[in-house]
Amino acid sequence: MQWLTRVPNFNFVKWRRVAMIGSGLATLLAIVVIVYPGLNYGVDFTGGVVVNVEYSGPAELDAIRTRLTEAGFESAQAQNVGSSSRVQIRLPPDPSGTVTGVEARVLEVLRADGSEVTSRGSASVGSQVGEELFEDAGLALLLAVGAIVATLHDVIVTTGIFAVAGWQFDLTVLGSILAVLGYSLNDTIVVYDRIRDNFRLMRRGSAEAIVNASVNQTLARTLVTGVTSLLVLFALMFIGGETLWGFAVALIIGIVVGTYSSIYVASSMALALEVAPADFTVTKQEKVDELP
Repeated sequence: MQWLTRVPNFNFVKWRRVAMIGSGLATLLAIVVIVYPGLNYGVDFTGGVVVNVEYSGPAELDAIRTRLTEAGFESAQAQNVGSSSRVQIRLPPDPSGTVTGVEARVLEVLRADGSEVTSRGSASVGSQVGEELFEDAGLALLLAVGAIVATLHDVIVTTGIFAVAGWQFDLTVLGSILAVLGYSLNDTIVVYDRIRDNFRLMRRGSAEAIVNASVNQTLARTLVTGVTSLLVLFALMFIGGETLWGFAVALIIGIVVGTYSSIYVASSMALALEVAPADFTVTKQEKVDELP
């Protein structure tokens, strides 16, 4: 484990202009695809039908999703509620049918293989609920990311990848985007904290040299944190099922993009602000005797 204590000496600052141009183009492209063709919103945002059913034994969620998809129910979501035998099914809105009609069709599909399935009720989820949730979450994102460019970059690029790929964007994915926000912000703070300390200790070096040394000193910590997080997320992506797939993928993309931005975008912003060692010099103040 000696490599963890050995400080590398990569010249990250040398490529900062190329990285900033690439990051700017990626962010611009992400904004464009978010606007058009846009995100593939899930039932949480578009509205739809929720059907609750109960099996006589443990339910196989993957098989349920497959049957519903083959029967024409696109983007069907199924998850356990309360126990392994109770399942909540979320479906997109069906303009040609009522909630009762959709419920009957779902039960017919699920019972086709001989399974004992009992209905526990159904309901319609209005799009207005989705709009309110989207507006509140979007406002929270705007207020949070407005303070730092690197974090804004990570959130926009991660969301843009979902728009390009056409993956479903629901509240679970939105929650992971907020988690990316926290992860990226924490990573950036670590880099900036080391830059601040080195500006106080390495006063004779140039700003570029000090920033480069700071990034190298935090590189081991950044990589170890990122790799350990990715191991858990890859496990969630492969064995967590469809419910957690979007959450895991969004976090994986966010961590990779966040690690890149902590190295290049955050450090480049420090240099763009023309920070110098003199800005961190602590001047001694003369003590003034207090009057009795």
